[in-house]
Amino acid sequence: QVQLVESGGGLVQAGDSLRLSCAASGRTFSDYTVGWFRQAPGKEREFVAAVARSGGTIQYSDSVKGRFTISRDNAKNTVYLQMNNLKPEDTAVYYCAAVRAIYYSYTGESAGSYDYWGQGTQVTVSS
Repeated sequence: QVQLVESGGGLVQAGDSLRLSCAASGRTFSDYTVGWFRQAPGKEREFVAAVARSGGTIQYSDSVKGRFTISRDNAKNTVYLQMNNLKPEDTAVYYCAAVRAIYYSYTGESAGSYDYWGQGTQVTVSS
């Protein structure tokens, strides 16, 4: 089992940057694929990015590709989401999620594929 805690959210202006962190408990963090999702008011939770166990396979949604970068440091049990050139439409609660993955290259886009979730961190981008 793994517990996830997000941090790094805040209120920024359009064009600014933020780095979110997802800190995980447990000694087998490297066995888990980790994803970032977000949910804006009145909208469904949507996929943002995911990184496979070793960090070698990464996937992004089209809406953030080229602006966001996901990375992981297995020695620190932490996954990061660097968000650059933020836009007002990026405003949402951001969640990290994890699933124990058999395949080293697995990156899932479906929220239903993940077993563990953090409490979320609010990101607000003003225009």
